[in-house]
Amino acid sequence: MKKAEMSQQETPTDTIGVIYCPRPGGHRRWKKILRLLKNSGICFDYIQSENSSDVERIATIMVRNGYTTIIIVGGDSALNYAINAIMQTEVPYGKRPVLGVIPAGYGNDFARYWNFEPKDYHLTIKRLKSKHTRRIDVGCITIQTENKDTHTAYFLNCVNIGTAASIIGLRHTTFNILGSRPLSHFISAFMLLFKKMSYKLSFRIAGEKFEQRATTLCVGSAHGYGQTPRAVPYNGMVDICLAPTTQFFQLIHGLWLLISGRFLNHKGISVWRTREIQIDKTDNAPVSIDGRLAYNKVRKRKRKINVIPEAIDFLI
Repeated sequence: MKKAEMSQQETPTDTIGVIYCPRPGGHRRWKKILRLLKNSGICFDYIQSENSSDVERIATIMVRNGYTTIIIVGGDSALNYAINAIMQTEVPYGKRPVLGVIPAGYGNDFARYWNFEPKDYHLTIKRLKSKHTRRIDVGCITIQTENKDTHTAYFLNCVNIGTAASIIGLRHTTFNILGSRPLSHFISAFMLLFKKMSYKLSFRIAGEKFEQRATTLCVGSAHGYGQTPRAVPYNGMVDICLAPTTQFFQLIHGLWLLISGRFLNHKGISVWRTREIQIDKTDNAPVSIDGRLAYNKVRKRKRKINVIPEAIDFLI
């Protein structure tokens, strides 16, 4: 772990850790970000992770060592591993570290919610330096996997069940192989033709039970990659969006509305806002959390999704 020179403005109790999560072709940008961070007068330690999942291990070490701020240079997946480390690790001083992000990953949906753009990292670092924070909610999903283990995971953006999770998994795989975002989108859309796109879902909201065949179910605390555009991560609620089973051309139309930010205009979309959703059946649908494929096949067991209100401070 390399340490930048101490700035006179920083106090010994203010310890900042920066974790860089590499992606294909991103090292040049990381060098520019690192240079800008050093020149900004911020005192920080930094380390490069081996991959996005390695972020959780590094963030856990930082939490245990009393870092007051952890900044992720990466995308939604890296940010998700960091929030899981923060939420699951005992803090030495009784207060969780502040979390920040410099978007530099494949997906940067949560960063864009706060108007952090990947290309404008100069402005992002300037805003991070001001140390302006917002108390935000953290989503929580309790789920039982194939081996019957009960697992709790945390999220900042959304949980996707069904086709949207398949798309995320395909995009990550094709992007890592091809290194081209437009080409990965095209190949993923083609491969989707050979994937299951209809799932029988059973869930309960506020005591009311719903059973329906659907393409995808999104539970979002923030934008949810355009599926829950009205969700906000500071009201103690989650937004739920259910897309019904459609024909292929209707699905393509739905994807176009999603890309253009008009997903809720798609015919048949159902939306709710609630504090908790209990999911009883997912028909072995794939599940993704904050843009990373979490459980490819989940047994037909009960699982719950809710939020922990105002759980952490986030640098905005």
